[in-house]
Amino acid sequence: MAPSLSLSPRLEARRLTVGVAGKVFCRDLDFALAAGERLSILGRNGAGKSTLLSVLAGLRAPLSGEVRVSGTMYAELGTRKSALIRGWLPQARGDAFASTVLETVLVGRHPHLERWGWESAQDAQIVRRALVAVDLAGLEQRDVQTLSGGERQRVAIATLLAQAPQLYLLDEPIAYLDLKHQIAMLDLFSAAARERNAAVAMVLHEPALAWRYSDRVLLIHGDGLTEYGPTREMLTAERLSALFQYPLHAIECEGRVSFIPA
Repeated sequence: MAPSLSLSPRLEARRLTVGVAGKVFCRDLDFALAAGERLSILGRNGAGKSTLLSVLAGLRAPLSGEVRVSGTMYAELGTRKSALIRGWLPQARGDAFASTVLETVLVGRHPHLERWGWESAQDAQIVRRALVAVDLAGLEQRDVQTLSGGERQRVAIATLLAQAPQLYLLDEPIAYLDLKHQIAMLDLFSAAARERNAAVAMVLHEPALAWRYSDRVLLIHGDGLTEYGPTREMLTAERLSALFQYPLHAIECEGRVSFIPA
């Protein structure tokens, strides 16, 4: 019997081992991310965070183990259904061709179109709402190649919002953004989890933001060792000092925690 999409985790890793060029980043990793949950992935530079996320997105094969999305492996889902379920924000992107902001964000609607179908007025409306959400209203006809790095990042996020997947996989989603837009974009992904029951897995560098915007945390040490669990259990000064190989102190203020060098 096929697994129930409502009961199966949005994202599941089973005895997952990930590595590249003879180096193992994580070994025998098991975790399950339910609908409505947010996961932050933290680790040092070069620890394998982006490599792991690409495996979780079905874009790179693991050394062993398996990844399931809503109870099904990517090979069983197929390309089209995978595109409907999984939204992917890579760390590095390029704009190979000149196109307007509106045209670029409309790509997020393509998984919803019939074969050889064209975007409808409703698709354009969804895109315009996404542009308002990321604070790019009024820039619909701008060439994306004329935008700043932060504006391009928000175009990419708007494309994901227009896609409206069940699972968001985000590699440094707040890169290039000023503080105001960092918080605003993380608020949007939290709203997707809360209001649409989407699951969110994202690579972050700032433990204080992971504390605020995560239900669960995965720590990658880069040598095969991983630690996974609830946010407040994972984000302690002791664990983070070992992870980043530098002593940190935790400072709590009004129920939120920041970590500073000792």
